[in-house]
Amino acid sequence: MTGPPGADTGAGASAPPAETWELRLYVTGRSPNSVRAIENLQRACEQHLAGQYHIEIVDLLENPRLAADDQILAVPTLVRKIPPPIRKIVGDLSDTDRLLVGLQLRPRKGAPT
Repeated sequence: MTGPPGADTGAGASAPPAETWELRLYVTGRSPNSVRAIENLQRACEQHLAGQYHIEIVDLLENPRLAADDQILAVPTLVRKIPPPIRKIVGDLSDTDRLLVGLQLRPRKGAPT
């Protein structure tokens, strides 16, 4: 015998881990639009990026200087940092199709595939 009996190689061949999406959502406090944007983003990420995303919420009432980093002019604004290229989506993210197209998770309707 060259190895322990019943040895398991544990080679559960799985695909390499997918890239983690880094998203930053700029909001202003607990305004209705901000709360809606947070909820809509979390729901879309769970449905389309489950386990492959990180959301950073930046409240500009607490950290107004951070808006300059991403040149934020309106809130709520979502910034996709990773994967590149950087993408920005303004609004409460209630239009799921627009959100998915903006994040490049779904092609635009009528766009060639």
